[in-house]
Amino acid sequence: MEFEAIPGVGAKTASALAELEAPEEALRTGDVAAIARAPGLSPGRAARIARGAIRLDHDDPGGFLATERAREIHRDLLALVRERAVTDYAARRLETFYPSRRASRIEEARGFVERAIERDPDPDVLAALEDVVPLERPGDVRVSERCLATRDAERYAEAREAVPELPVEIVEDARGLAELARGYATVVALDEAFAGVDVSGDVRVRPDAVEDPADIVPERALAFFARNRGSIRAAIDVHRAAGLEAPCEVDGLESAMDRLGADGTVAGDDELDRLARAVDDLDAAVGTAESVANDRLREAIRERDVTIEGSDLLSLVEQGAGADSLLARELSEEYDAAVAAARKHLLDALDLDSGEADLARRILDDDPTFPVERDEEAVARLREELVAARDRRAAERKRELAATLTDRREGVEELVRGALELDVELAISRFARDFGCTTAEFGGDGVAIEGGRSPLLPEAREEVEPVDYEVTGPTLLSGVNSGGKTSTLDLVAAVAVLAHMGFPVPADHVRLRRFEELHYHEKSQGTLNAGAFESTVRDFADLATGADGRLVLVDELESITEPGASARIVAGILETLAERDATAIFVSHMAGEIRERADVAVGVDGIEAVGIVDGELRVDRSPTKGRLARSTPELIVEKLAAEDGNEGDRGGFYGRLLEKFE
Repeated sequence: MEFEAIPGVGAKTASALAELEAPEEALRTGDVAAIARAPGLSPGRAARIARGAIRLDHDDPGGFLATERAREIHRDLLALVRERAVTDYAARRLETFYPSRRASRIEEARGFVERAIERDPDPDVLAALEDVVPLERPGDVRVSERCLATRDAERYAEAREAVPELPVEIVEDARGLAELARGYATVVALDEAFAGVDVSGDVRVRPDAVEDPADIVPERALAFFARNRGSIRAAIDVHRAAGLEAPCEVDGLESAMDRLGADGTVAGDDELDRLARAVDDLDAAVGTAESVANDRLREAIRERDVTIEGSDLLSLVEQGAGADSLLARELSEEYDAAVAAARKHLLDALDLDSGEADLARRILDDDPTFPVERDEEAVARLREELVAARDRRAAERKRELAATLTDRREGVEELVRGALELDVELAISRFARDFGCTTAEFGGDGVAIEGGRSPLLPEAREEVEPVDYEVTGPTLLSGVNSGGKTSTLDLVAAVAVLAHMGFPVPADHVRLRRFEELHYHEKSQGTLNAGAFESTVRDFADLATGADGRLVLVDELESITEPGASARIVAGILETLAERDATAIFVSHMAGEIRERADVAVGVDGIEAVGIVDGELRVDRSPTKGRLARSTPELIVEKLAAEDGNEGDRGGFYGRLLEKFE
């Protein structure tokens, strides 16, 4: 796919998209989360790019929503669907659906939607979805106890780019390798020339390490699963609650993730835990061992009477001996017992194995001294041994766990994506259920709606009176004030927009033609000045001379200028629209005057008021075909005449007024 061919994508954005792992797949499937991982792209921008890619795929020039009011209707409808999404991903993904003039795109969307409306929005599924978020790719993994080593500068640069998580060192010979082995738990040599070199420490020769980084830096895979553990577990819950077939074996996945700590370390390994505790507790344990030895010696000295002959004392002084010599001669057994007790405490506290215990015993000297003090070099050697053992054990367990999880990586990505896409489907399903929607039927001319209820009305669906309305060609819609004329236009617009999005429509049954554009002009707020009037007439000139097959909805255009002039203008527009094979509904209080001035047959439908009851207007919301609706003033005069009892007397005041409406 040529990225710059996507509407709205320039060279900079195309370069950012090229950095994605599988940009074509993400664009083809509308994966907003994957697209948003491109450098510098927000989720909103990603949704627009995905929508542009869909248009490109269907050779869709766009522009179905030809007026601001039409675009507003689309935004409002989309908001109703989006607010039924649980995840932010689904809310953004729904933005990739748009009303199209291309049959291929409409059918593609309808295929998705028809599967979606069969989904059951179970509360347990919706609850599980709350913790599902798109997977992140951690880019902050750094490992300090392991390094790569090479003699080649070019290989050095290659290794730094391929494995940024590890330090890379330049070495010249085996001596340099040995130096590195003293500072790192593991050294991975990249040069075949180092094979067979005998150096102390954990040194591995892996010329292929850069090509297979997963083995030498398992932290990369573990960080991915640790960072996304909450979302992965939630996605598992979603699949179970919804009864979906998972793309991977979830029991084994959960078992593997139970062994992964939240920080990316390996959990549940007793030996690794023992070594980690020993490293952490070493200083404290050594300090306590010193106290044990000194407390026992101090007690022994208090309880022991020591007698020194004068000649012995003189001999000790001449030899320059001090208290240590006296301690060795008089309390050697007690000293050995005190040190033995201290060593036992140290070995027990740190739970050391036999090799580690030999190092630990050297921390306290066999030669009597008081107070007993640690040998810092011996402590450092033990610490070095424990840290190296811990790191080697951790690296081994990490490699094992990383291999297990890496094998499931692809399945996990499908698992989470499946949960997120399910939320998209459930949002559509909930919208369809909440507004009693059905799939529209394309065919014939104009629009035919049975049992339509506009989702844009503020009332609850059950409180909205259903509307039946069929219209072909240019039509005038008349009716009393507050009778529902504008709501009818909104219903027709909503049906057209949703149907061309491939979405279900809020009605019992709908049939409509596939329109090229939707033009919806809302009612002007008052008479326009000359400049604004001229601009409005130009807009209708462009509309009337444009493409065939448009749906045009206009609300009280006559309000833009004087009534006599506006009737002539509307009549002229309707004549031109009839020539362009357009379906048009013009709401007007001047329907009779406009019809008389038109040179073509213009249908006039009416939203009939059935009367005034208790001061409130009662209306049949479904327009009556071929009937010019009576006005509110006529109904009021009729009511007054009836109350007067002289409605049959045309000579009376109210009767004379009624005659004026005939």
